[in-house]
Amino acid sequence: MASTEYWLISAPGDKTCQQTWEKMNNLTALQNQLSVNHKFNLPDLKVGTLDQLVGLSDDLAKLDTYVETVTRKMAGYLGEVLEDQRDKLPENLLANQMDLATYITKFQWEMAKFPIKQSLKGIVDSINNQVTQIENDLKNKSSNYNNLKSNLANMERKQTGSLLTRNLGDLVKKEDFVQNSEYLVTLLVVVPKAFYQDWQAKYEHLAEMVVPRSSRLIFEDHDNGLFTVSLFTKVVDEYKLHARENKFVVREFTYNEEELTAGKNELSKLINDKKKHFGPLVRWLKVNFSECFICWIHVKAIRVFVESVLRYGLPVNFQAILVHPNKKGMKRLRDSLNQLYSHLDSSATGGAGDIVDIPGLGFNTSEYYPYVYFKINTDMIGDHRN
Repeated sequence: MASTEYWLISAPGDKTCQQTWEKMNNLTALQNQLSVNHKFNLPDLKVGTLDQLVGLSDDLAKLDTYVETVTRKMAGYLGEVLEDQRDKLPENLLANQMDLATYITKFQWEMAKFPIKQSLKGIVDSINNQVTQIENDLKNKSSNYNNLKSNLANMERKQTGSLLTRNLGDLVKKEDFVQNSEYLVTLLVVVPKAFYQDWQAKYEHLAEMVVPRSSRLIFEDHDNGLFTVSLFTKVVDEYKLHARENKFVVREFTYNEEELTAGKNELSKLINDKKKHFGPLVRWLKVNFSECFICWIHVKAIRVFVESVLRYGLPVNFQAILVHPNKKGMKRLRDSLNQLYSHLDSSATGGAGDIVDIPGLGFNTSEYYPYVYFKINTDMIGDHRN
């Protein structure tokens, strides 16, 4: 399986940005096969003032983490909703109808969604608002769907499970009970299989006024049997007590046709409700996963732009490159890039990757290199934190 890790980097333009691209691509891809590289095209974004860029740098770092978290949440919840079709998750995680690798390697700025005549702060705010709205909608939709699922699961558990806890309505028939009698009642008693003989010997004598030979076995599960017994209403409490002393459990149950029908209707209503919600919810999750992922990659694009201007100065003159490292050559690739760009920043060559805090530039990044660098991991199914 291809690596899902990409490095979004930028380096200042040599005589032209094309030369920057060729030099980097020759060294890493053509000569040493350490990576596959793609130009990462950025539009002419509004620069604003240096102060604004420094402020944005910190905001963008937080927004990057936030948007990635929501994007992964969307993917995770879609996997949950798909349940036994979870293996279809990767084909449902698309951005603009493309798989994620294609979307980022062929990245095009979405002018209609993020107009570049706006200030960078304006674009960043609109991304934040959009993703916050999606996250709030996700909370509501997931809460409703999860309630529906858990009600259905509880009801289905009652349809199966042990005779001591399950719903008995499906197991009994009208003729199992004494009907419309002022004095007589039929009880349902759960008897462990090991005590069947015990039951037959004792059930008529656990209280006075038990109808002789009234006990029938009407259902068995793995451990227990469900027996009926008919007796006078006035001795029910005494009967329950003596039954319990002998490890026979009298279940609370009154035969009521309307209630039983209502219970069955409720179950089929829940099954239908879940089916009805499933399709629209999956569609909503797919559409909004795509929206979040697109927002996330645009945040990365703005970060590269802002950090490149802060690092390399004005006028804007740098080449952004999306690097897909060869898994086995990552260390060599890092070394090659450090050699190629060490002249940009002598402080970064001593120990590339050291924690460096550049005063006033808001980088505060644990991975600092002489060139601008951000990591993107397109694996939305594993738990990959940047």
